[in-house]
Amino acid sequence: MSMRWRLLIAFGLIILVALGTVALVSRFTTQQEVRTLLGHGGQVGLENLAGSLESYYEENDTWAGVESLSRGGQGRGYGPRGAGENAMIGEYILVDSAGNVVISPSETASGGRLSDDILAQAIQLTVADQVVGYLLPEGGMPQLPDNFEELLIERVNRASLLAAVISSGIAILLAMILAPLILKPVRSLTKAAVQMSEGDLSQRVEVKGKGELSKLGKTFNQMAGSLQEAEVQRQAMTADIAHELRNPLAIQRAHLEALQDGIYPLNHENLALIAEQNQQLTRLVEDLRTLALADAGELKLNKRPIDLTKLCREFTARFKPQANMKNIQMTSICAQDSVFVSADRERLQQIHDNLMQNALRYTPEGGWIKIGLKQKTDIAIFTLHNNGPEIPQEVMGHLFERFYREDKARDRASGGTGLGLAIALKLAEAHGGTLTGENHPKGGVVFKLTLPLLVNE
Repeated sequence: MSMRWRLLIAFGLIILVALGTVALVSRFTTQQEVRTLLGHGGQVGLENLAGSLESYYEENDTWAGVESLSRGGQGRGYGPRGAGENAMIGEYILVDSAGNVVISPSETASGGRLSDDILAQAIQLTVADQVVGYLLPEGGMPQLPDNFEELLIERVNRASLLAAVISSGIAILLAMILAPLILKPVRSLTKAAVQMSEGDLSQRVEVKGKGELSKLGKTFNQMAGSLQEAEVQRQAMTADIAHELRNPLAIQRAHLEALQDGIYPLNHENLALIAEQNQQLTRLVEDLRTLALADAGELKLNKRPIDLTKLCREFTARFKPQANMKNIQMTSICAQDSVFVSADRERLQQIHDNLMQNALRYTPEGGWIKIGLKQKTDIAIFTLHNNGPEIPQEVMGHLFERFYREDKARDRASGGTGLGLAIALKLAEAHGGTLTGENHPKGGVVFKLTLPLLVNE
């Protein structure tokens, strides 16, 4: 469930509970207050007296001795309201459940019996839902007092205030329960983000559901994984760069010291060996510079219309001698018609050179390399297929990774820096194209370079 719906449901639930509580409590308490007030004749004093009498009977289970409540409420107080401020039992007639007068202002009337018509107008005194007596003022029930409306509004307001207090408490309690449940994923993300900011890139959060928070959690985990992988690659690349620089520098230093000490004669052959190591260092530094510019998006491309058909034929002819030296058969199937793209000729040639150097390195002696170029819809496809060993599945994901070597010793011996394919990929992407490498179904390995065709405006 999405975060938006969770919040809407939570707020809606709190509002519904609050309003429902207000409605129920208001209805119940208002009904009780109004019923009590009207049932007791609308008289506050009479209501208090009735409550005291009911409490007395509930405790004693008889009206005997009830006279102790007369004359100003002397004696024990009963009920939550006591005997009342304005009412004294001596001013009213108390009748038991059989209609016999228990107390009356007129002593002669005590012990008498009232008719059912009079009792019908009296206030019923009930205990446990049983009528235990009747209460009525001498001379019959009075009319509603002049301030009845004010009394009724006061009771209703009191009931509404009680309902508001209860509903507010329930709403706050419900909010306190729901808030942690909603904020729990956010807190987990915050905690993980803080730990990541302190350098712990191994942080991940638990992802549940399919809402916005789940999507955020997945994005966070992907970002953390990417950062961790980038950090591992950065550390590995730093070590690889140091390693690649150390070897030619160590060879140069050893030869220079040997020349200084007179161990090696100062001749063209010994100087050529030093120059070769210097060229390898220069090539490594230039490769690193190209990658750095490509990563920063600052690689300058001198684009102009290039005929790939012509470049394909030149490419084949340029590497023919190297292939012949390893007894490798090289064939090309270049497009018959011109295929134009907008590209930097030198950078495009660098892609081809890196792919060919890689193919020559892994193609066995007596093997073959096939070069192809074709046009398809709005792209040009350049392929280079050799019958070298297939790429192991565990290596496939690292094919264009910098300094990655399946056989490091052989690559270094052949003069590779481990950056050729990485540079080729970056240059292809800089031209708006793609570069892929995979095992061919008929054996060997095929690299495929795609470039967008030149659009005539």
